[in-house]
Amino acid sequence: MSNERITLAHGAGGKLSQELMTKIILPAFGNPYLNELHDGARLKIAGEIAFTTDSYVINPLFFPGGNIGKLAVCGTVNDLAMTGAVPRYISAGVILEEGFPLEKLRAIVATMAATAKEAGVAIVTGDTKVVPKGACDGIFINTAGVGEIIPGVRISPKQVKKGMQVILSGYIGNHAAVITAGRHGLNLPPGITSDSAPLNHLTEAMLQAVPDIALLRDATRGGVAAVLNEIAMAASLSVIIREEAIPVLPEVAGVADMLGLDPLEMANEGTLVAFVPPAKTEAVLAVMREFKEGKEARLIGEVTDDAPGKVAMRTTVGGLRLIDMPLGELVPRIC
Repeated sequence: MSNERITLAHGAGGKLSQELMTKIILPAFGNPYLNELHDGARLKIAGEIAFTTDSYVINPLFFPGGNIGKLAVCGTVNDLAMTGAVPRYISAGVILEEGFPLEKLRAIVATMAATAKEAGVAIVTGDTKVVPKGACDGIFINTAGVGEIIPGVRISPKQVKKGMQVILSGYIGNHAAVITAGRHGLNLPPGITSDSAPLNHLTEAMLQAVPDIALLRDATRGGVAAVLNEIAMAASLSVIIREEAIPVLPEVAGVADMLGLDPLEMANEGTLVAFVPPAKTEAVLAVMREFKEGKEARLIGEVTDDAPGKVAMRTTVGGLRLIDMPLGELVPRIC
């Protein structure tokens, strides 16, 4: 393309809009559904479906372990996976700021395509708008997704019962630590990256092995603390976790300490919490550890009815510490 930055004309529906589609979007996302270039996609769906949507406004746009495009695909894929669905199709709506570099757009689109391929989903429809400089921070992305519910699966807070055990899929706080460190000019070791990843292959294997998993939830904004509080309140039960069981990398704990953050409240983009019947815990853990996204999976607590709606952590010295619902976002624009 002759122009190396986005102009208002790229969103006007004319020649430059066509070039944006044919030279950047279609080469990355092209598939029989999208190649129709119609106002919508005709999809093949059988049985009960799940549907979700989310928007992404992260700052910075690029970070160790990914970029806004990876988050946009992973976020929608994972939301579908947490309902007990196999994600099939997603849409992508992109709002671009006038002057946004085409090189960055190409990189974001390439990452979205690669992540969709990894997740096994097709990007089947979308939209692009361009707004004047200053009306948008570079690029915002909205994705929506459709998936097919796995037969026999009933994921719901109402399925959570006293005595069920709580499993965490891996280390917490990595995504928030990476984003926060980048904003504050803090140096993290090269190996510390965002945990952003599609979790649908992991959850599908878990549910195929143990269909009576009661609940799955990805611990995004608000982190593990928000997830556990939401479930405790929705199920009118309590959750007790063990401090020594919570996996936090030392470097992430260091960033949290330096900035006064609690890793339990820090956002993740590839970490899930599962509520499972106690007789099935080892089977679920065995399946999870076969996947890179679940190789650090561990049992972290259990459901009780001691204090309905409350979450507590048994500390290493034996006391109980109340884990409140976070008041707000510790780190804004995290996704």
